[in-house]
Amino acid sequence: MTDLVPDTAPAASAPAVVFTPVERVVRLGDLGIARENLRHGEPPDDDIPTLAATMKAAGQLQPVTVRPGRGRKEQPFMALDGRRRRLALALLLEAGDIDEDYPVRAYVETDPARQAAAVLLTNTAVPVHVADVIAAIGRMLKSRLTVQVIARALGYAEIEIKRLAALSGLPSAAIVALKSGRMTLKQAKLLARLPDKAEQEELAEAALVGHGFQDWRIIERLDDARVTVRDRRCALVDPRAYGAAGGRTEADLFGELVPVLLDPDILTEVWTRRARGIAAVFEAEGIAVHVTAGPEPELPDDLEALGYVYGGALPAEEMARYRAQREVYNARVEAARLALTNIDQPDLADLAIVDMIHARIASDQTGCGGRVVTTMVMWPSPEAGVEVRCYTPQEPEIEEDETVGHDTTDRPPAPPAYVPPEVEAPEPDTEGVNHALHGVRTDVATRGLIRALADDPAAALTALIARLFNLVVRRNHVARSDSALAILATGFDPAGGRVIEALDGDVRRRLDDRRINWQASGETVIAWVHGLPHGEKMGLLAELTAISLDLREERTTLIRHHARTEAAELAALCHADITLHWTPDAPFLQPHSKGLLMGMLETMGAQDERTKSLKKVELVDWVAEQAASRTWAPASLSWTAAVVDDDLDEGDAQGGEVAGRPNLDDEDDPGSGGFVVTPEGKAALESAEAA
Repeated sequence: MTDLVPDTAPAASAPAVVFTPVERVVRLGDLGIARENLRHGEPPDDDIPTLAATMKAAGQLQPVTVRPGRGRKEQPFMALDGRRRRLALALLLEAGDIDEDYPVRAYVETDPARQAAAVLLTNTAVPVHVADVIAAIGRMLKSRLTVQVIARALGYAEIEIKRLAALSGLPSAAIVALKSGRMTLKQAKLLARLPDKAEQEELAEAALVGHGFQDWRIIERLDDARVTVRDRRCALVDPRAYGAAGGRTEADLFGELVPVLLDPDILTEVWTRRARGIAAVFEAEGIAVHVTAGPEPELPDDLEALGYVYGGALPAEEMARYRAQREVYNARVEAARLALTNIDQPDLADLAIVDMIHARIASDQTGCGGRVVTTMVMWPSPEAGVEVRCYTPQEPEIEEDETVGHDTTDRPPAPPAYVPPEVEAPEPDTEGVNHALHGVRTDVATRGLIRALADDPAAALTALIARLFNLVVRRNHVARSDSALAILATGFDPAGGRVIEALDGDVRRRLDDRRINWQASGETVIAWVHGLPHGEKMGLLAELTAISLDLREERTTLIRHHARTEAAELAALCHADITLHWTPDAPFLQPHSKGLLMGMLETMGAQDERTKSLKKVELVDWVAEQAASRTWAPASLSWTAAVVDDDLDEGDAQGGEVAGRPNLDDEDDPGSGGFVVTPEGKAALESAEAA
């Protein structure tokens, strides 16, 4: 059967038409929009004001195509294309910038065929990508056009041209990644904020080749290197006082991030000056006050810090008085916070802060049984401007004497700073491992733990509750890189990874099935989830929690130690064993060197002299086959087992017990465990002895 394909080649007897249009000038008042224009009757879009400003600044650069008007209801000339330009001119007419006699350049078409072509070609224009605009601005700047000149010529605000100019300074790889969709405009703006050009180039190249763009790493890096108006010192130092002292502020060029304070030393100086004025009130009362915006000062060892008193530490009557004092203190904290919002009356705010501190002293003295506060440390606070800690002299230890009466009232000890425990996690083996291989290993290990956690709802619920407890109850800001769970509801899907069907692929299929069931129910998500049986609800929670795991490490220099400790606990809770569902396959083994592959064979007891002559591809297939037959996976994919030298090149293992072999270098072990006599071996020995 022959497919019929339309013949698009021009006929030999029909030469191409050469048409030279004749330009005319028509009055704006004589120009309307033709009904055959495909966008006739549509309201003006949001960019018409920008186009109007451009035409006002640069004039009409391109003629419109018109036809003669028909009848009394039409203007003398009707635009077949150029509808947006006509609307922009109408906007200028309404503003009084032009009048109805404004000359409009036009091509008058009388041939119906050319009129139809004009209507069609109007709607086949290719939209301009923002990356092309950025590149064009860069070329204009290189031709020594200034930002002001470009802004006037294009009818843009100068700030918009400055933003495009900043993006034009990005590496060429970033512009290509932006145009190809591997980087968003928001990510390009983040990249432009990095001062290091080499780092910009590295991140842009990674995005271009498909390794993804991790926004949170740049945001954390920027936050660590800058002081912004959200700094805790800024609660007591308003922008006007900071500027009057000579402090400089840099607004974000793209208007997305908070302003940056370029002179943190001035900020500290202004804060300290005002805080010392508040401290002088208490120094006049005989209290030694240490004002600091940095590390806490060293205090005498005979001082005891006062803090919150928990229930049961005081008699009921004293505890009631203490709680009443705490309520007064909390109310005055709120009053001080509100007073600081009125920057025109700093004296009133200072008085409110003094009242707050007096309430804190009274509360702490009540909580310690009436002992007198003699020392106080004051440092910045984001809420009330200052935070204080009160100190009192330690009570001397009095030896018990039965003949002398003494007060046996227990005093509450100073609350120690609580340091939460951490479980021991295996350190990664990075010797001889490049960044790409390390990324592959942690990627696959993450997917293995995803599968294990999805199969254990109880462990997943524990992980979810623990994460929420850290964020809500402890109010502990944990950086994204310091947690195994990213409860920002983003599934694990790095650009450089792959879905492994037996691991995270199985979890994704379950979630797809649940999505289909929800759609078939016709209910809202809340109603559908609420109606699920408890077991299914717990299973869904486990799957959603598991798919949010992200333990991938892109580089050997970016080891996420805190996240690894969480992973170790989760793996122990759900008894994670990646070999229950998967063993190393060819895509995983391919990035490993031949030496590492040979080390794997030795570890699993499958070493063979013939494997040394195999090519890399053949060796990969052989290792995958041996691992599958033995249900084996390297220890580097386990979050609980210590990483042993199962992946090292030949000759790298030095001492220690590896893969079940006895430690022959241990002088305290005279060889026990080195050999085991099995029944078959005993029979062979007896046969040999009889012979």
